[in-house]
Amino acid sequence: MAQWLLVAATALVVLGGALGVQAVRTGRRNRGTMVCMLLAFFCQLGLLGVRGELRGKCPLGDSGEILAFLAWSLVLFYLVVGPAYRISLLGLFTAPVVAIFQMVALLPGMLKHNLEKADKVDPWAEMHAAFSVLSYGAFALGAVAALMFLVLNKKLKEHQLSSSLFRNLPPVRSLLDSVVRLTTMGAGILTVGIMAAFMMDRDNSYGLHLVGAVVTWLAYLVVMGMHFWRGITPRRLSSSVIIIFVLSLLVFAFV
Repeated sequence: MAQWLLVAATALVVLGGALGVQAVRTGRRNRGTMVCMLLAFFCQLGLLGVRGELRGKCPLGDSGEILAFLAWSLVLFYLVVGPAYRISLLGLFTAPVVAIFQMVALLPGMLKHNLEKADKVDPWAEMHAAFSVLSYGAFALGAVAALMFLVLNKKLKEHQLSSSLFRNLPPVRSLLDSVVRLTTMGAGILTVGIMAAFMMDRDNSYGLHLVGAVVTWLAYLVVMGMHFWRGITPRRLSSSVIIIFVLSLLVFAFV
């Protein structure tokens, strides 16, 4: 059942992205993307609920669950932030990222079967894992908004002002505000995750994942510190947010 929920969520996300493309081509706003992402969110929630019940703890025990949790958190922040900042095309840019995460999670061996229910659960370890992955949803959406800014900036420089994509993209200031707020939000959530790691039972090994989380946290703090106190160009800010996110994913893939 869990895999079918993930399949349904992936199909809904792809459909939402397709509706977003159609909206860009016609130049008309389409609520279909938001509806599809909302339905996908509930499918993801069902998947995580089923896996969590089988494990008896937060469903972050294998690579498939981590990717599914990350996809869920990305959609969660999209649903919260998108409407608030009126970024209608954020779903179009978000859908491919979510779809890729979920399609990889569906590969054979990613979601383990015959799970054993945990006898003992360390709440601090659970909080560390959940908040750390949740923060990556904010970082991922911040990177998506940053990519949207770079696309808009390039079109402005090339004077492609008549394209349907340009007409549907939100104002530059809205995109930059979203990049800053999402990245700051992600850093705050990751701070909680890192603090929880140091409260875990000593039997729990911190491992390289905690080192990677701390390095990622510091990298984002440096970029945001430069933005708030020294000033940094919007293009450099957006590029830095994207690069840090991609590199952090690569680090976690090998630790």
